[in-house]
Amino acid sequence: MPPPNALEAPAPKLSVVIVSWNVRALLQRAIRSIQQSWKENGALEIIVVDNDSDDGTVAMVETQFPDVQLIANAYNAGFTGGNNQGIRASRGELILLLNPDTEIKDKALQKMVNYLEDHPDVGLVGPQLLNPDGTRQSSRRRFPTIPILFLESTWSQPLAPKRLLARYYVEERSAQETQLVDWVTGAAMMIRRRVVDSVGPLDESFFMYSEELDWCRRIKDAGWDIVYLPEAAIVHHEGKSSEQVIPARHVYFQSSKIHYAEKYHGRWLGLALRGWIMVQYLWQTVVEGLKWLIGHRRALRASRIRAYWQVIRSGLSQKGPINDDATN
Repeated sequence: MPPPNALEAPAPKLSVVIVSWNVRALLQRAIRSIQQSWKENGALEIIVVDNDSDDGTVAMVETQFPDVQLIANAYNAGFTGGNNQGIRASRGELILLLNPDTEIKDKALQKMVNYLEDHPDVGLVGPQLLNPDGTRQSSRRRFPTIPILFLESTWSQPLAPKRLLARYYVEERSAQETQLVDWVTGAAMMIRRRVVDSVGPLDESFFMYSEELDWCRRIKDAGWDIVYLPEAAIVHHEGKSSEQVIPARHVYFQSSKIHYAEKYHGRWLGLALRGWIMVQYLWQTVVEGLKWLIGHRRALRASRIRAYWQVIRSGLSQKGPINDDATN
């Protein structure tokens, strides 16, 4: 619920929307870093949308952050659905969509706000994302070409020409240079409210993954610029790769990529991409099975076989919640 007298207070310059699911400790750190970063800049609206966490997140927010507006869902609305709930509840002229596993460094929020105020043609700005050890995460992209859709983030990626991937990841330009880009990854995106009013909110047919790609494409198609702003830095505690494969993440990621291909390149391209990815999962299931047969790390192989088989059974057409451990 909104804090007391929120409706009577003047609209803040900035609203921060965070969608959270079972990451109580990280969310707590994120909120504190927001408040610390903005403490000298006046009114600030923070909205937490909780997607039915069972780790005490709701109670933590209610007791430790009474000024934060909390939307406690009784179901998992997904990353897009939760963010759209927060956007609808927000009142700021500018809106920051922020992952709960982030920490704001120094004056990053004010730097992003200042940039948008000084550049009226820019509709959305993304900061530089850092790993906890201070190394940089790749967060700026060009729109994916058809070869990129078929090769990037698949087992076939090693077959892709290096220059093709380098262009997609904008590697020819310094990561310390402020620059126009096609899209930025969705851990932190600051957008003007009038841009949202113009192009619409996130497309909820993307339950999770590729939603920021689709949004940025619509924003650019409407004539707005998108900027990567490295002077604004935000730490992103991105999930580490592990040997324990979570099937839902595979399903969401790949089905969202297929949905994007269908939306912008047509049904037949989407069908071809689905078939290509399914073949890769079938092949990897066979590979893991052979490794299991020769006795190589059998527990790991069995886990991967189960996970890949769940992906295959899904048909890669998932657009809603899966009963699994997928995260936001």
